[in-house]
Amino acid sequence: MKQAPRFALAAPPDASGIARVDAEEGHHMRDVMRLQPGDDVVLIDEAGMRYSGTIRQFDRAGASIHVTSVEPAKACAPAIVAAAIVKGPRMDFIVEKAAELGATELWPIVCARTIGKTPGIERVSRWRRLAIAASKQSLAAPPMLVREPRPFAALIQSVPHDTLALICSAGAEPMMEAIARARPSAILVASGPEGDFTPGELKSAVAAGFLPVGLGPNRLRSETAALAALAIARQSLDRQSS
Repeated sequence: MKQAPRFALAAPPDASGIARVDAEEGHHMRDVMRLQPGDDVVLIDEAGMRYSGTIRQFDRAGASIHVTSVEPAKACAPAIVAAAIVKGPRMDFIVEKAAELGATELWPIVCARTIGKTPGIERVSRWRRLAIAASKQSLAAPPMLVREPRPFAALIQSVPHDTLALICSAGAEPMMEAIARARPSAILVASGPEGDFTPGELKSAVAAGFLPVGLGPNRLRSETAALAALAIARQSLDRQSS
């Protein structure tokens, strides 16, 4: 059975069961997806609630949808990416793509080989805006949470309960194999800066319970490694829950 296309909800249903999507989503419905009044759609709000309904009409402000049913938000298995902070727009890229890939949280971390100063309030606020926008665009709900930057030593002591803690390390056991063996209900994966984690950081992480995992034979840039690790973690968790 073909699934109805999903769109972001702009305003919740009113007393008559009519919900709204904004002009951007309305354009996507009508001009990109070629949908018409009467076609079935699903709307997602920022909390993950799903509203099934049919298109009522299009207008300059977007579209109105007649909602026929509502489903509560489904719990998403936690996939946390602890990414070493990298310079400039490359960190923005990590934030945006992590949200699109379904990370539940992003923990920016300051490592021994981190280049540049610890980000201030304005930069963290920017990351949070990017996360919300990317989550909305990709219909990931609820939006990815961007935590305050933390030093590496604090990271390895703050892993949530019942969470498999992984740290990327060249030459270690393949990440997918480690996850398949552990079958966790939640994952936190730490990815290093340019120059990688220091031997001391890796040693302290292992002592704190982190499991070293590898991402293959190629040497990856920091942002590539963080996103590759997240993609593996998210896919593994979703496969277990399906």
